[in-house]
Amino acid sequence: MMEDSWKLFYVFGILVFGLAAQWKAVKSDVGSMSCGFPAVYNFGDSNSDTGGISAALNEILPPNGETFFGHPAGRACDGRLIIDFIAENLKLPYLSAYLDSVGTNFRHGANFATGGSSVRPPGYSPFNLGVQISQFIQFKARSTALYNQLSLNRRIPLTISNLPRPAEFSQALFTLDIGQNDLSYGFQHTTEKQVLASIPGITGQLSQAILVLYKEGARFFWVHNTGPLGCLPYSVLYDKLKPGNLDKNGCVKLHNEVAMEFNRQLKDKVSRLRTQLPFAKFTYVDVYSAKYALISNAKKLGFVDPANFCCGSFYGYHINCGKKATVNGTVYGNPCNHPSRHVSWDGIHYSQAANMWIAQRILNGSFSDPPVPIQDACQHQRKM
Repeated sequence: MMEDSWKLFYVFGILVFGLAAQWKAVKSDVGSMSCGFPAVYNFGDSNSDTGGISAALNEILPPNGETFFGHPAGRACDGRLIIDFIAENLKLPYLSAYLDSVGTNFRHGANFATGGSSVRPPGYSPFNLGVQISQFIQFKARSTALYNQLSLNRRIPLTISNLPRPAEFSQALFTLDIGQNDLSYGFQHTTEKQVLASIPGITGQLSQAILVLYKEGARFFWVHNTGPLGCLPYSVLYDKLKPGNLDKNGCVKLHNEVAMEFNRQLKDKVSRLRTQLPFAKFTYVDVYSAKYALISNAKKLGFVDPANFCCGSFYGYHINCGKKATVNGTVYGNPCNHPSRHVSWDGIHYSQAANMWIAQRILNGSFSDPPVPIQDACQHQRKM
């Protein structure tokens, strides 16, 4: 009798253990899929602009877009940006630019990023982060009102397929990739000391923008730090003649040191926001380290010298990508034959191949705090 009881207990234990393991697996699977972000709302500069500045101010010309889209697609790149790979990873359409009135679809989000944008004015673009946040607030209010009107008034055709669902704003992922132009503009117009002194104000205003988004219902934030400015080919071109100014990878040391200080203060702001906004979920993404890793190992990875760029030229003055110029009888400005072998597309922006390499390493959480993949950015988080 006792032997039978032990057998029964053993079988019952195996059954419970199996069910527990199965439940844990289901929970894990659900956890990895439960975010299911219905939309992405992006704020930033040309690193994530999918057509804003091209529609509003300066048209993006060929050969931009040639690698993937086959034509200019509002991106300062031969193909896709990191924000495009984010959309692909989340199984969402590419984001339409808020400022583009032709062919836009906002059902699954909108892109407020514009080339040249900075956190604070002045800068290269009038569409600073404050303006982008104001645009989002107006977009949210007007699209919600229109959606509700079209849903309730049966006499009006139900033409809401391109509108976001009001209830989904709080379920969406809010991505921010901005700050690079604040530093670049500062380097051009002020001193190093002044740029360093400006960082607390820049990160403070970025933090305030996030607070405004939170008040508008945003809960899930994916925040990129700024990349290694000193490794951009145009930075190197202007500073390489100064003795001792470049590091072992040929990057301008001073610019990168300032970028790292900006990132340190930005990370601190995000940590404070976690405490201040306990119902929000923040993922801080160390894009700097991912980009610098690519630049450090470029030749081993099959890229050419990262100081070389594919589109445009530099012979004492800029020949911008998409333009041509004749210097001493030679025509300059034609793009290279193999963009996929270049880290830099035009001296300032990364190529699609570089963006893909970086995206593959940040979207899985390898460079994130907390170290969670983007699909799980809504989960309760642990600090590193």
